[in-house]
Amino acid sequence: MTEKEFWVFFEKSLIKNRVPQLFSCMDNGNKITKNIVVEMGELIMVPRVPLRAKEIMLMTLAHHPSKEALQALTRYNKNPDKGLEHTARFALEECEWWNE
Repeated sequence: MTEKEFWVFFEKSLIKNRVPQLFSCMDNGNKITKNIVVEMGELIMVPRVPLRAKEIMLMTLAHHPSKEALQALTRYNKNPDKGLEHTARFALEECEWWNE
């Protein structure tokens, strides 16, 4: 997933008034696939991706009950972007809770 693909994905969710579903791991009535979770996990590690995009990805991953989301957030928390340290930590804690 590229940053542009992420924004298309997110904008489609907004247009269809799906933000609550997005943060509840839903997209267009279907669960966000583990492939998308893995792609978001890779994209948050890319330095040139804006913090705004990473923050939305962190919130999305935080609410996904999967080992892939947990692994991505654990990896990101080892070296979070400056300014997202608290968001990253809270996202990881939330994801751990969803994965209990």
